[in-house]
Amino acid sequence: MPIQWFPGHMNAARRQAAEALARVDAVIEVVDARLPEASSNPMIAELCHARSRPRLKLLNKADLADPTVTDAWLAFYNRQPGVKAHAVSCRIAGDAARVPDLCQQLAPHRNDGTKPLRMMVMGIPNVGKSTLTNALVRRRVCKVGDEPAVTRQHQSIDLGHGRRLTDTPGLMWPKIAHDLDGFMLAASHAIGRNAVIDEEVAAVLGDMLLERYRQAVLARYGLNEVEDGVALVVAVGERRGCRLRGGRLDREKAARILLQDYRSGALGRISLESPESRQRMLERAQCLVVGSVQRASAADS
Repeated sequence: MPIQWFPGHMNAARRQAAEALARVDAVIEVVDARLPEASSNPMIAELCHARSRPRLKLLNKADLADPTVTDAWLAFYNRQPGVKAHAVSCRIAGDAARVPDLCQQLAPHRNDGTKPLRMMVMGIPNVGKSTLTNALVRRRVCKVGDEPAVTRQHQSIDLGHGRRLTDTPGLMWPKIAHDLDGFMLAASHAIGRNAVIDEEVAAVLGDMLLERYRQAVLARYGLNEVEDGVALVVAVGERRGCRLRGGRLDREKAARILLQDYRSGALGRISLESPESRQRMLERAQCLVVGSVQRASAADS
């Protein structure tokens, strides 16, 4: 079942972000390094382009992502005009501390001491925006939680040394165009639990893990071989003793174990998409669209 999630408060958040963008010099877009394109809100690029604002694209949670794939993404984004990409882990103070200087490079006109450098943090829910803000301020000024969409209000903070930072709520877009993106976002916990079925998400995640990191997954659960994501969820449940009353397998609990192992990094450094896999997915989607148009034209004629 396709996944969609756009809570009502995000309409207001989008309007506020568009208004605030007129008063900032650089945008810090935080994405999940394990799925950088799936976790990039296309509206952020559109807003930055409309206002001619440079973007510092932070591939956060880089400590959980495959480093080779992350390097490929950095090269991909750094070829784009108006974008500078860096891989970080916002839980590491030294990584977060570099961010204002990186923004200063994008806005050299704010380096004369006459006006503050104004930065705004944007991104989808649960990618680490508030963790970044807290690290920069060196105290807890933003609520951080395991559930997406914890932050609901804009917050402007003086960082000192002529720098100001605005933290914004997580911002989704009204329609996720590609079904696989929805499943990757749900697997990475960027979508609220009320919009997903864990067992379905874990099965899709399992297929992706077996395709890209089969040996690491099999070793984690002590398995010789499994056929697909559904079988992996079942095998995890068997290995971990996930049973309901009467002895039936608790597939939902098994799914949550697999999802948590991915989210926490227990499976190793995992990337769910690369620039190449993204391109293949987009090409397949385009072929489906062209095929549908051709079939519709043939039916009309």
